[in-house]
Amino acid sequence: MLDFNAAAVFFFFFSCLCLFFIFFFRSPPSPPTKNPCPDSYPIVGNLVSLLRNRHRFHDWVADMLSTTPSLTLQVNTFLNASHGVCTANPLNVTHLLVSNFPNYIKGSRFHDNLHELLGDGIFNVDGQLWTLQRKISSHEFTTKSLKRFIADTVQSELSTRLIPFLSSACENNQVVDFQDVLQKFSFDNICNLALGADPGCLSPGSVRESSVNSSFVQAFDDAVEICSSRLLLPIPAIWKIKRFFNIGSEKRLKEAIRTIDEYATMIIKSKEDQIGSGDCGNLDLLSRFMSSCSNLDSGFEDEERKRKFLRDIVKSFILAGKDTTSSALTWFFWLMAGNPRCQDLILAELAEAAPAPAPAPVAFSYDDLKGLNYLHAGISESLRLFPPVPIDSRLAVEDDILPDGTQVRKGWFADYSAYAMGRMDQVWGPDCREYRPERWLDEYGRFRPSDPFRFPVFHCGPRICLGREMAFVQMKSIAACVMSEFEILPVDGGGCAGKMMHPPYTQTIILKMRGGFPVRVTKRPRPRPPQHRMVR
Repeated sequence: MLDFNAAAVFFFFFSCLCLFFIFFFRSPPSPPTKNPCPDSYPIVGNLVSLLRNRHRFHDWVADMLSTTPSLTLQVNTFLNASHGVCTANPLNVTHLLVSNFPNYIKGSRFHDNLHELLGDGIFNVDGQLWTLQRKISSHEFTTKSLKRFIADTVQSELSTRLIPFLSSACENNQVVDFQDVLQKFSFDNICNLALGADPGCLSPGSVRESSVNSSFVQAFDDAVEICSSRLLLPIPAIWKIKRFFNIGSEKRLKEAIRTIDEYATMIIKSKEDQIGSGDCGNLDLLSRFMSSCSNLDSGFEDEERKRKFLRDIVKSFILAGKDTTSSALTWFFWLMAGNPRCQDLILAELAEAAPAPAPAPVAFSYDDLKGLNYLHAGISESLRLFPPVPIDSRLAVEDDILPDGTQVRKGWFADYSAYAMGRMDQVWGPDCREYRPERWLDEYGRFRPSDPFRFPVFHCGPRICLGREMAFVQMKSIAACVMSEFEILPVDGGGCAGKMMHPPYTQTIILKMRGGFPVRVTKRPRPRPPQHRMVR
C-alpha cells in the first residue's frame, strides 16, 4: 500500500530526526496513566508490534484488547507523537457515542487524513456543518416512500443487470471476482438512488464501462486506499512531506481527487439544469437534498460554495452506498459457502416466501423482505464478524475518565473497534468467533435486534447511521435474489471455521477482501413449493 521510493525513504529518516528533537526537547511529557498498554516500548511505542502485525491489524487489536481487564488499552505512537485509547467495551462505547457525546468529536486526526476525499461531508465534520446535513438527511431517510423506492430500484437493477451478468458467467463457466461485481452493482445502485445518474457498470452487453465512469470508479478506489494508508502510518509527517513535494502516493491521490471532483461537479450541474428546467420527477436523494438546501438558511457565501458543499455530499453518498454494501455482501457470501447448514435454512425460508408462481428471477417485495427473519439474522451475524467499517475514531475535547476507569487526556484519540467487539467472549459469549445466526432469533424464530452498543456496526447515538434500514433492504434484496437463482462457489472454499481464524482482509477504512473474491457461479435448481412451514 505504501510506495516507498528513494525520496520517500530519505524523508522518512529526515522526519524521524526532526520529530525526535521536537518531541523530546520541546514538548512536555504526557502525564502518566494507569491504563494497560500491551506491546508498547519506550520511544518506539507500539511501532514494532504494529509493523509485525500490520497484515492482520484488526485481529492484532482484538488480541491485545482481549488481554486487558476491561477490553480497553492505551495506544502510544512512535516518539510519543500522539496518544490515545482503543476499546471494545460496550459501556465505554455508550460513553463515547452518547453519554459524553459533546466531548468526543471527529476532530483533526480524522478530518486531516480524509479531507481531500470527503471534504466537509457528513462523515468528516462536527458542529454546524454536521447538524445541517443531519437535519436534512434525517427527514429524507425516514419516509416510507423512500424505502419503497429503494426496494423497487434494487429489484429493477437486479433483474436487468446483476442476474443477467451472473447468468452469462454461469453459461460460460467463468471465474469472476464477485467482490468487484458487487462493487460495480452497488455503485450503479447508489448513483441511481442518490444522484439520479446511471453509470451502467453492469449493463447487459457492456464489455467495459464508459471511460468517464471507469476513471471515476478507479479514482475513488485509489483515493480510499491512499487515505486509509495515512491513518496507519506510524509517522503522519511522512504523508504530509510527500504531499508537500507532490510525490508517490500523494501525487496519485491528488490526481484521483481531481477526477472525483470533476465527476461529482458534472452530476451536480446536470441536476441543477434539470431542476432549473422544471423537471422534478426524479426522487433521488441529491435532488431532495438540493431542494432542502434551498429552503434552509444554509449560510453559503456564493453558488460555488454551495456547489462544493453538495459535491462533498455526493462523495459521502457514494462511499456509504458503494463500498460498505459491497463489503458486507462479499463477506456474507463467503460465509455462506463455508456454512452450508445456514445456507440451507436461508434457502428454505426463501422458498417459503417466494411468490407463487415464482417468476424468473424471483422478485421479493418490500413486505416479503421484512418477513425473512433467518436471512436478516444471517446478514447481521456476518456484519458482527466482518463490519464494513471495522474501527472508528473520535478526539477528546477535554480530559475524561471512561466508565471502566480508563483515563483519556485532552487531545487524545479514542477508538472503538466493532471488529474486535465481535470477537470478545465477554461481549458475545464463548462461541463469539463462530458464525451462528441463531443468536439473533428468539424462541419463535423471529429476528431479535441486539443492543446497539455491543453491535456498533451502524454506530450509535446522535451519529447513528440514518441509512441502516435501507442498507438491510438492499442487502436482503440482493442476497435473496442471488441465492434463489445461483450457487456462489468461492475458489478458496469459503469462510469455514479454519479460514475465519485468518480472514483475508485489506488494511483500508472499509473492510474489503484482499485479492478480490474469485468465484464460480452455477444455476440453482428451482425448489418445489413447500407444503408446510419451515421448522428449525
